Amino acid sequence: MKKTGNEVVLRRLNEKDVPDLARLLNNKKIWDNVRDKIPFPYKEADAREFLEWCLAEDPPMTFAIDFKGQLAGCIGLLKQEDVYRLSAEIGYWIGEPFWNKGIATEATRLMVDYGFKKLKLVKIFTGVFDFNKASQRVLEKAGFELECISEKALIKNGVIRDEYRYSLINDDL
Repeated sequence: MKKTGNEVVLRRLNEKDVPDLARLLNNKKIWDNVRDKIPFPYKEADAREFLEWCLAEDPPMTFAIDFKGQLAGCIGLLKQEDVYRLSAEIGYWIGEPFWNKGIATEATRLMVDYGFKKLKLVKIFTGVFDFNKASQRVLEKAGFELECISEKALIKNGVIRDEYRYSLINDDL
């Protein structure tokens, strides 16, 4: 799968991305805004393991965010199961050199299009740390609406935090 926007391309990850994945994700500022299952420090071995996991997905659900020929980050959908099988959670990260360029918003719009049109999802949702105002803006610009604020729902860096829950409904179904 390859989805092309104005300046962003979503494409499958490949072996050539491993050094860039490790370099971009080995950043405390990134780690402070993602879930703890992403290791820190982030090494090439972690990137290889992630690549193998991504390449095993069928259908593909996790993609490289390519900006002007460079790996800028990753985006993915985590399809839900059982009675929630028409919903998916979206997640993304952007490397610090690529912040404030509109990349995450464009990538999110492309991923929503893929999720709704190709995967026939009814709902795409996500949770955002209360302090991550940049990600909240990305979601709002991509058409997501704040569904609720879940108080004291998570812990990051030893601090109990609120989670902002956003969602987007596929009105074409």
